[in-house]
Amino acid sequence: MILPTRSWFLVAAGLALLAPIATLRPEAALLLVGADLLWIAGFLADAWRAAGAPLGDLTPSRDAPPAFSVGRPLPVVYRWRNPWNRPLVIRVREEVSASLRPPGGGGGGGEERQVLLAAGGSAREELVFVPVRRGKETAGTMHVRVRGPWGLAWRQGRIALPWPVTVYPRLDRALPSLLPPARRRREAGLRSVRRPGEGRLFESLREWVPDDDSRTIDWKATARRGKVMVRQYEDERRQQVLLVLDAGRMLTAVSDDRPRLEAAIDAALSLAASAADHDDDIGLLVFTDRVERYLRPARGRRALRAIMDALAAVEGRLVEPDYPAAFAYLAARSRKRAFTVVFTDVIDRTASEALLAQAGALRPRHLPLAVTIRDPALERLVLDRPADVEAAFWRAAAEELLLARAEALAEMRRQGVLVLDVAPGSAAREVVAQYERLKRTGRI
Repeated sequence: MILPTRSWFLVAAGLALLAPIATLRPEAALLLVGADLLWIAGFLADAWRAAGAPLGDLTPSRDAPPAFSVGRPLPVVYRWRNPWNRPLVIRVREEVSASLRPPGGGGGGGEERQVLLAAGGSAREELVFVPVRRGKETAGTMHVRVRGPWGLAWRQGRIALPWPVTVYPRLDRALPSLLPPARRRREAGLRSVRRPGEGRLFESLREWVPDDDSRTIDWKATARRGKVMVRQYEDERRQQVLLVLDAGRMLTAVSDDRPRLEAAIDAALSLAASAADHDDDIGLLVFTDRVERYLRPARGRRALRAIMDALAAVEGRLVEPDYPAAFAYLAARSRKRAFTVVFTDVIDRTASEALLAQAGALRPRHLPLAVTIRDPALERLVLDRPADVEAAFWRAAAEELLLARAEALAEMRRQGVLVLDVAPGSAAREVVAQYERLKRTGRI
């Protein structure tokens, strides 16, 4: 598409203002018509020269981080190259992922920016983007205008430059400590339990004594040292930690301008990081009215990165969560004993009957922990003094909901399910603290 520049429009407007002179001086009419035709011819000539330059030759390179974290600005570098022997003025508006706030704001498109390129030269742009929400999206198409050599015409077009953007949750909230694993275990009060002759985790070698099991003899060490050596084992403390995240309607409600689902995701990621640091296997199940994502339990930083990628793409849905289907899916794929942490909420005993039945059924094979995210707005409504009759009805309804919710949580506790009822702001910290308490007391 070819468009006139602002300069061309200004001159054209000036010529139009001179048109009334032709009514007073007929001899000037021919001169004005000639000037108009000359100006239009100049625009067409400049447009023809601008159209002769393929926009594909201008395709820049983009050097972007592999992933962002909400609230942490990061730079993105663009490199432009001018393949022609004339200076270029380029105006760019880029389609940016909705998860990022581009420089100058402006939503998904950002503000228009200008790039100046010398003849045959290059330019480097560094733009700082601010991640505003978690997610995975692909954007990056650039809408560009290249000015003609005389500055009279723009050539407008698009340059396809796909940009897959991954934005993780706030890592400063979800991963508050990046201490080395050994130090984290020491600060949590955890120690390796060494029970010679038990377990299958190798601990050390020692000299053979009577009544030792001959199967523990290490023949290579015996040959090297010239005396019978046996392997000593310790209890294997590595366990499975399964994160079960309800992304249905229970957690889609917004509290203090933030969906409670985001607090659950922060808590799940914090727990995954802590479990990885303690050398436990970590797995993930995300469900709504169907199973959205499942990651088999695995160990180490690679497993943690896979969980971060999966949690970045979680979207809450206004559907009724299907607890029986989700727990049946989990039971079919995870037969080993696991610390199963369910992130959800309950409203009352009737509405949460399926959750109560399924969570209780995890016993005794698994150790279930239900992490319920409270609604601070509902709690504040109970504490507020009603100003009129309508506010009094709202308060009475809130009190009834909170009472029914407390009864549902009490029923879960009676069935042997551990329950952690937390506020959104403290969910990550309290979940990790509960996990480390259970590790310290040997329950997992």
